[in-house]
This record gives sequence, C-alpha cells and structure tokens, in this order.
Amino acid sequence: METDYLSSVQKQFEYYKSLGEKTIAQMPEDKLFWQYNEESNSIATIVKHLSGNMLSRWTDFLTSDGEKATRNREAEFDNDINNKMALLKLWDDGWKCFLAVLYTLKDEDLNKEIFIRNMGHTVTEAINRQLAHYPYHIGQIVFIGKMVCGPNWVSLSIPRGKSDVYNAEKFSKPKHKEHFTDEFIEKKRRS
Repeated sequence: METDYLSSVQKQFEYYKSLGEKTIAQMPEDKLFWQYNEESNSIATIVKHLSGNMLSRWTDFLTSDGEKATRNREAEFDNDINNKMALLKLWDDGWKCFLAVLYTLKDEDLNKEIFIRNMGHTVTEAINRQLAHYPYHIGQIVFIGKMVCGPNWVSLSIPRGKSDVYNAEKFSKPKHKEHFTDEFIEKKRRS
C-alpha cells in the first residue's frame, strides 16, 4: 500500500502542477499581477507563496524543520513580482525542490518523523498536509484565470455542456491507467 501511496500522491501533485501551468500559459502577462481588491492575491502572489512554502518545507526535508529561519512568509504576500519570467522562475524553483524530494522518498521514509514549526509529523502527514495546501492555492489560480479570461478561457477539465461527449469518448476505449501513469512516475523518479 505504501508504494501505491507514493505513486498516487506523485500523480496528484503532477496533475495539480499541470493545472497551474496551463492556467498561467493562457493568461495575458499583465493579468498575472491583477488583484480583485487589496485583500485578495494575484496569481503572481500565490505563486510566490507556493514557492516560498515549497522551498522552506522541502529543503533538507528529513533533517531540518520545515519552517526555515530564512523564510519570510509575510513577504510572500507582497504583490511585487513584475514580470512573467520572474514568476515562472519562482514556480519552477519551488516545484523542482519539492518534486526532487517527493520522487526520492522510499516506503521506509513514510513513518519517519519530521518537524514543521516544531510540531512533529510523519512524512505521510507532511505530504498529506501539502496535498491539501498546494491544490487549494492552485484552485485559486485557476479561478482567477477563469475570471480574467472570461469567454476566452480554455477549460482545463470537461467543458460545460460536454460531459456526455467526454464520457462517451472515455467509455468507448478499454479500461486504462490515469493520465500520469506508473511509467511516467517511475521515469520521473529515475531522473
């Protein structure tokens, strides 16, 4: 079951990462920094926060507290990124750090204890914590993208009014693995 768990969470994180990337790709650059109001976050701010969290939590994951002294969480919410290249660098740096650790974890690591803000978590609990956190923010990114793009939005899932067509196409094929297959995960693990 533990092997299935690691493979499953790897697929889930890859899926949500792809949703964020597909949203960012279809956004006009200036809208990546748009805020609905002063209390809301832009896509760039959310990316900055995700990256800060990933770098803090997953650097020296098994050996140091996940809330690094070098992290400035409050500054992550300043809407001060000014270009798409800087945004994408933060996105890539965070995901690279996180996925490098996730793909090297072994079954025997899952019950090890790590700390986040001096509170003990098993590795499984720490992964689950982020499996709730990262998709939460990626959902915000997608929601902002849909608002900003309006009728130009390209659906990332089944478009409205297309459920029957989608289901008919899926059921016309033999049963098969999910989008991110075990082979994909194994290839990522080796790279």
